[in-house]
Amino acid sequence: MARTVDAIVIGSGVNGLVAAAELAKDGWSVALLERGPRIGGFIATEERTLPGYRHDTYSSWHPLFVSGGAYATLGVDLHRHGLEYRNTDGFVTGTVTDAGRVVLAHRDARTTAEGFAHAADRDAYLAMLQRFLDNADAIGGFLGGDLRSPRIWKSVARLVRRERFTGTEAWLRAALTSGRSYARAEFEGDEPDLLWAPWLLHAGLSPDHASGGLMLPILAATMHGFGLPVVAGGAGNFPRAFEALLTELRVDIRTGQPVERIIVKDGRAVGVGVEGGETLLARRAVLASVTPTALYGELLPPDAPVPPVVRDQARRYRYGRAAMQIHVALAAPPAWHDDRLAGVPLLHFGDGSASTAIACAEAEAGLLPRRPTVVVGQQHVLDPSRVPEGAAALWIQLQELPYEPTGDAAGELDVNGGWTKELTEGYVRRVLARIARHVPDLHDKVLAWDAVTPTDLAAYNPNAVSGDPYGGSAELDQNLLWRPLPAAARHATPVPGLWQIGASTHPGPGLGGGSGHLVAQQLIRGARRRIARR
Repeated sequence: MARTVDAIVIGSGVNGLVAAAELAKDGWSVALLERGPRIGGFIATEERTLPGYRHDTYSSWHPLFVSGGAYATLGVDLHRHGLEYRNTDGFVTGTVTDAGRVVLAHRDARTTAEGFAHAADRDAYLAMLQRFLDNADAIGGFLGGDLRSPRIWKSVARLVRRERFTGTEAWLRAALTSGRSYARAEFEGDEPDLLWAPWLLHAGLSPDHASGGLMLPILAATMHGFGLPVVAGGAGNFPRAFEALLTELRVDIRTGQPVERIIVKDGRAVGVGVEGGETLLARRAVLASVTPTALYGELLPPDAPVPPVVRDQARRYRYGRAAMQIHVALAAPPAWHDDRLAGVPLLHFGDGSASTAIACAEAEAGLLPRRPTVVVGQQHVLDPSRVPEGAAALWIQLQELPYEPTGDAAGELDVNGGWTKELTEGYVRRVLARIARHVPDLHDKVLAWDAVTPTDLAAYNPNAVSGDPYGGSAELDQNLLWRPLPAAARHATPVPGLWQIGASTHPGPGLGGGSGHLVAQQLIRGARRRIARR
């Protein structure tokens, strides 16, 4: 007979882990199914270059998690099972321009603002942060709640009471504005743009995409408030702590078991079929951390009660730019041209919106960017245990790449054949050369490097379609009220008993676990209401 549990969770990325843990903590019996050999999705730590160098293969930074509802619910339990964070109270991030100019953000907002050239910008920056903090409960309600639920009107009412209609309209205008336009409208100088426009890449946006005007103050306030915590010993200890908690809660964790289909009976999702022929049944819910393409085009049967418009929109769901990771083992810490950079956990190399927008446009046109925005992480600054004594490592992320390059904007690299070994090596040289402009001894200290290309990302995680690690384009027409699909924008799908979570759903990409937490709490509240009525 098929095994039956209360809930089945498909996919063990951060949202799947959060949902399984919260449901199990409330007493639900849960099965967590992962197609890969381990849980965690894009959260892993490996010695990818040399022994003793522990690199976070994919994601690394956890400000969204420690500031969110999932951490508030599960944090104590996870720490009990070994999760530890390392953080800083000093400089948290910064930007290095091509000309060598350095702009830094400190955990203390006033210290950050003191580095701005224009006195008016110092006041405007602090006012921007304070305005967000004054409305954090309402804005958090929008970003952490179901935007199609009547409950969202509570957040609307809070915002209107505090900001009145004029102030509320200003927030709406920010949500319709790009990050570049917001920075130009609010500040005289370019420091806020240099600091925070590159961070929009981490939300799947570009400087000229709508909603960047809302995200820019949110990103800045989050960094000032929560820093850039990394997991002690490597990000891989994060899913390890979850695994210990889930085991304690008697969750049935199954790795290496791809789900081939969702079983629908009498119009309701009642279980899944696993590769190899096994069937698992769910009494209450099936949660799928997958893309709309996979959910409506592969997992659900043709006769499932899905409106044609939903299937059509799922077929036309758009994926964003591809990404790439480069891991570098260094013999010693880099000798930065500005000594302050040696203690900054994460840096962006570029000229803010000016260069980032061009690189995004080149990537979206199929070209390898001539001057990519280079994200450089120095986790060893926060956690020296990740590298041998006296050594260092660079965690490099590129978020402006085409999955199938048709050309090179610099006219230097041969893209025929796609992401071949030769193309990868050539592009890594370009990236390292951009960094070396500010680290004269970089090449002398490089012992080894390893690259995870866009095709590697897509092969590793089926949700990273076309090498997009963010589960689909986050442009406004496919975000917020319309994520993942205009006709199916809630986590509760048109099929009763089936819920969609993950980066493709609201509140979008990131390591916050927001959709997993939101759906788990909705299910828990619904179950409790039914018990109370009975």
